[in-house]
Formats: sequence, C-alpha cells, structure tokens
Amino acid sequence: MGILIPRLAPTLVCLLAFAVIFVSFTKILLPRINKALAERQDAIDGQREQAEQASIEAAEVLAEYREELAEARHEAARLRQEASEQGAQLIAGIRAEGLREREEMLAEAQAQLATDRVIAATELRGAVISLATELAGRVVGEPIDSVAHESDIVDRYFSDLDARNAAGLP
Repeated sequence: MGILIPRLAPTLVCLLAFAVIFVSFTKILLPRINKALAERQDAIDGQREQAEQASIEAAEVLAEYREELAEARHEAARLRQEASEQGAQLIAGIRAEGLREREEMLAEAQAQLATDRVIAATELRGAVISLATELAGRVVGEPIDSVAHESDIVDRYFSDLDARNAAGLP
C-alpha cells in the first residue's frame, strides 16, 4: 500500500469522531447559535420599529410645533394690529381732547381779555376824567370836580370817541 492511501482504522476513528462532533454541533450548539441569532434579529427588528415609531412621533410633534408656531405668529400679528389700531384711536382721542381744551382755553382767554378791556377802559375813563378836571381846574384857577362829575359832557365825549373808533376814524 502506498503512502497516499489511508489506513482503514484511523480513517474510521476520524470519521466516527467527525460524526460525533457534527451531530453534537448540529443538535446542541447550532440551535443555541440560531436561537441567539434569532433573538438578536428580533431585538434589532424591535429597535428598528421603535426607531421608526419614534421618528413618526417626532415628525408629528414637529408638525404640531410648526402649526402652533404659525398660530402664535398669526396671533402676534393680530395683537400688533389691534394695538396699532387702539394706539391710533387713543392718539386721535387725545388730539381731539387737546383741541377741545385749546378751544376752551382760547374762549376763556378771549372772555377774560374782553372783561379786562372793559375794566381797563372804565378805569382809564375815570382816570382821564380826573386828570381832565384837575387840569381844567388849574387852568381856570378853581376846582371844578363837582361840575365834571355831574355833567353829561364827559359821557358825550366818550360816546363820540367810541363811535369814531368803531367806524375806524382817527
């Protein structure tokens, strides 16, 4: 027999050992390995499903957030518009109140001016009468106070003066 031809006894022992190892591997180890791989695959699939679910939920939350943000922007624009309108109304009201107060103040000032003018004219007439009678008394050499106060001459003079002023004559 040649060197290359194997002997039968060692070959049978090797074949028997291979069969025992192969059977034990397929019956014991291979199911455990397959079970571990299946569990791992299930875990990966579960995580993938959870990730997909989380992604879907995140997209929904993002869509809700964007919708709320758009609503908030719309509400802010509406509030700005309302505030602007209220401000314009307030300014118009304040302006109207200021104009009304100004008109009242002008009317009061004109009334006070007219009153002061009448009072000043009356006082001035009295002063003019006193000065005129005093000067006339000095010219004549006698006091003429009683004649000037009882006379209608002074009243006629001031009436003529008022008429000339009203007509615009000097």
